[in-house]
Amino acid sequence: MESVKRIKVKDLLQSTAYGSEVTVKGWVRTFRNNQFIAINDGSTINNIQAVVDFSTTDEALLKRLTTGAAVSITGELIESQGKGQKVEVKVKHLEILGDSDGEKFPLQPKKHSLEFLREIAHLRFRTNTFNAVFKVRHALAYSIHKFFNDKGFVYLHTPIITASDAEGAGEMFRVTTLDFNNPPRTETGEVDFKQDFFGKTTNLTVSGQLEAELAAMAFGEVYTFGPTFRAENSNTTRHLAEFWMIEPEVAFADLTDNMNLAEELLKYVIKHTIDTCADELEFLKNRLLEEEKTKPQDERSELDLIAKLNFCLSNDFERLTYTEAIEILRNSNPNKKKKFKYLIDKWGADLQSEHERYLVEKHFKKPVILVDYPKEIKAFYMRQNEDGTTVRAMDILFPGIGEIIGGSQREERLEYLEKRMGEMHIPADELYWYLDTRKFGTAPHAGFGLGFERLVLFVTGMTNIRDVIPFPRAPKTAEF
Repeated sequence: MESVKRIKVKDLLQSTAYGSEVTVKGWVRTFRNNQFIAINDGSTINNIQAVVDFSTTDEALLKRLTTGAAVSITGELIESQGKGQKVEVKVKHLEILGDSDGEKFPLQPKKHSLEFLREIAHLRFRTNTFNAVFKVRHALAYSIHKFFNDKGFVYLHTPIITASDAEGAGEMFRVTTLDFNNPPRTETGEVDFKQDFFGKTTNLTVSGQLEAELAAMAFGEVYTFGPTFRAENSNTTRHLAEFWMIEPEVAFADLTDNMNLAEELLKYVIKHTIDTCADELEFLKNRLLEEEKTKPQDERSELDLIAKLNFCLSNDFERLTYTEAIEILRNSNPNKKKKFKYLIDKWGADLQSEHERYLVEKHFKKPVILVDYPKEIKAFYMRQNEDGTTVRAMDILFPGIGEIIGGSQREERLEYLEKRMGEMHIPADELYWYLDTRKFGTAPHAGFGLGFERLVLFVTGMTNIRDVIPFPRAPKTAEF
């Protein structure tokens, strides 16, 4: 039998070729009244209905039409009699491609908790929620590449295995081929990493920024988009051990250029997703409204998901200094009434997500960009301001998330950089290659890091970061 070209459900639902013969393949979502088969093939969040004549169909075949079974159906495309869809397929030929044991298949046609679905992450793609989430994730990833491509940036693949700690945070996964039970030792008894695969200690990368700076000093504008790793024991709804980062690096740019680029990027990718994922966002909006019904009134969002996304597009982000933000927070009601978990009493405090969200959601009621942070709470590579106490850092804060982007103008002056590295005990000899860019044709430059999963979290309205990456990696979690 010759293979008939299948038509995707997405295309069929928009077709008006009534009376034509079509072939649809997908997975059974539901089979009811012994005649209505809801089929989904992943091309859209919506199902197409196929109507089978049970009086002329083999009963043994009908019994195999269980939730999760894969089917191929050929039939006539007709106008639908029921509500909800314009078309349906009148079945002429039905083939089961793969059976699914209805007793054992964990995804039954009912509401499942997100916690339960995390335990079966290999199957959760087949639910409407995760169909929507990962379609949005795809749209965001595509639009990020398109944004930078259209601006003439060079996409740089930075290494995943590195010998440097870009953030100086020290929470890294070690990469080694040494035998744990019997590692080679030096004369003083330390593990001899000279005998390891790379001849030195290596880790999974925490950031591609330092390498991106090297390329920016040649191409002018580059960006990375790849996996990064943090070995911090954070079991929160906002942290992963493996996540994706977008890191542009731009030569001849200062902090204002950096803020403008970041704001433009966020607005561009949100707009692209609104334009291309209407069905998915509508579904996620309604999902969130249902979820929030269980919350007390004061914890519910003031805006629904799509309104919140449009709100970010229609407002210029509020820009203020860290110092101004501290004053606002110190005089705020939650601080005076000791409602904050971390009270703000003096300048120099590292802002927590409760403070960031207060500024965005309660005080300014729009996205916020904070600049000029104390140098003591920021990384060694940020350009020092003339006041000697702050650096040209910027963080972009979003509703519901807190910090979504962190960046800075980089310290291009060699003597300042060397002095700061000395103060922070960062070995200059290991980063000789980084310092070389300051010795040979240094220039002002700036960049930022956007945590991709936090962006997906924001755009989908999901509340746990483990639900916006296909297979989450977190403390004690490395399934599939």
